[in-house]
Amino acid sequence: MNGGEGVHRGEGVRAREGVRRAAGVLAGCLTAPVGLAYLLLAGAPLGAFLLWPRTRSYALRLLGSGARRLGELERRRRTGFFGDRFPEAYEGGRGDAGAVRYLAVRSWSGLVSGVVLALLGFGLVLAGMLAGGVARGSIGAAELLTQLVLGGVLLFLGLQGLSALTSLDARLARERFGPSERELLRRRIDELSVSRAAVVRAVDVERRRIERDLHDGVQQRLVALAMLIGRARRGGARDPERAAGLLEQAHREAREVLAELREVAWRVYPSALDSLGLEEALGGVAQRCALPLRIAYEVTGPLPRPVETAAYFVVSEAVTNAAKHSAASAVSVRVAGAPGAPLTVRVEDDGRGGADPAGSGLTGLRGRVAALDGVLRVDSPLGGPTTIVAELPCV
Repeated sequence: MNGGEGVHRGEGVRAREGVRRAAGVLAGCLTAPVGLAYLLLAGAPLGAFLLWPRTRSYALRLLGSGARRLGELERRRRTGFFGDRFPEAYEGGRGDAGAVRYLAVRSWSGLVSGVVLALLGFGLVLAGMLAGGVARGSIGAAELLTQLVLGGVLLFLGLQGLSALTSLDARLARERFGPSERELLRRRIDELSVSRAAVVRAVDVERRRIERDLHDGVQQRLVALAMLIGRARRGGARDPERAAGLLEQAHREAREVLAELREVAWRVYPSALDSLGLEEALGGVAQRCALPLRIAYEVTGPLPRPVETAAYFVVSEAVTNAAKHSAASAVSVRVAGAPGAPLTVRVEDDGRGGADPAGSGLTGLRGRVAALDGVLRVDSPLGGPTTIVAELPCV
């Protein structure tokens, strides 16, 4: 298929869609009198019962049962002519009062749309008569110009009114039946775009922190270690005791460098997650924590690997922040989950509070959690305590 054929085919699809939508608008004009007739014929005998509080609910239930059936007809019209696919389990706009309200507004807008379409049709008849008069020469230039200006203004107003009424019809359907699948898909795409950008920012922040730790910590220690070994080599022959002391100092420095490298590696990705699982990895966090850390692990089933990783980093980052900034004396962690339910991670410290939810650390955690369609909540009033709760869907 060449480019020209693709363009023509696309124009044909758009033309068919336009015809189908126009037919949907016309069908809405035809169903509107049915809804209005039902409200008048059924609402008149039930009016007194609707006003009396003791019988209002029963009368509204009777009136709403028919309104729901007619509303279902409108739902099929939106699906058949406009391609809307509404979720079956949507509860917004439900109930008898909502059904009656939707039918009343929908009937009114449909009738007004019918009037606008009738005026546009009448305008086409007048345009035909005007064209015939021009062909016969019975209409002068001044009268023709006046008719064209007046007809153009009325055509513009009619099309604008019809467009507004069509938009109202779509909005009423969304409020009554819920957002269409197309709109839900669009929202999902927007959410994924936002979460992807957040993950990219979080990864960039984490990479910068690792580079800073390696440059300011490990690299400086390695330079010091190389200098100690070099001094020991140069002075070993002249002063063996001093060389032995330098080697002993270099040995201690090497152990500290190894411990710091292990710490950086744990912050990048804990190998215990792969070999031992989340519970044991959290035990490693407790061993390295400078504060007393109590962990309650209440998970009754296996967890997806991305969920385990996100839960680990939530706990690790929250505990690290508490140890560095909160002046807390203890931290408690609770991890709970069951098959088919989200994993809940709750970290609480007894520090002074005031944690900034927009800080780089918590922003990175929020992006990591959002990438899994999870939610991160931070409650940290001044004076404490600080509570961080993450909910991670296990899908």
